[in-house]
Amino acid sequence: MGIELKGLYAISDPKLTPYSHLLKLAEYAIEGGVRFLQLRDKQSSHNELLGLAKALKDLCAQKGVGFVINDRLCLALECGAWGLHLGEEDMPLSKARARFSGVIGVSCYGDLERAIQAQDQGADYVAFGACFRSPTKPHAPCIDLEVLARAQARLKIPICAIGGINAQNIAQLQHADMIALISALWQGDVRANAKILSSAHAQSH
Repeated sequence: MGIELKGLYAISDPKLTPYSHLLKLAEYAIEGGVRFLQLRDKQSSHNELLGLAKALKDLCAQKGVGFVINDRLCLALECGAWGLHLGEEDMPLSKARARFSGVIGVSCYGDLERAIQAQDQGADYVAFGACFRSPTKPHAPCIDLEVLARAQARLKIPICAIGGINAQNIAQLQHADMIALISALWQGDVRANAKILSSAHAQSH
């Protein structure tokens, strides 16, 4: 599935997207313009997540949206996910790349050297953040947004911005190709939120 790595990137959250509602919420988000959906869950077991992951993968495939699993390579392989996202404490990129042929993204926080290294090792995109104070991760340090401009100048792969992004500050992220969203998307009217954020992102470019 040749999906351009550009646009709104929704990330699930155990509190804001309870699993009994996630499929419906994902559908609203996609209708509003979301291009990628990441299932992120550090607590539940593989078996608890497998059925949901398969259902989300089918929905995303049907709608031409990239479905990403955070951190869990075995789950990504078993459900046939389009993408896998790796953080600092997850498995090394080289190990994941040896087994997973889909899109792989890597969290780089505010570290441009880490991003360059990830690109050299075969990452398809890199994520920088937290860009702003995040309600989901209140203790995550905020990066200097200048790193996005420097990254855009030095990297050949797309850049994802994450952390505290909303309709008021999204315009400051003109150097990011992908915009990861949690609170600003899932709280309230998901479809309307996605439309507003999608339009604000398009205007900033």
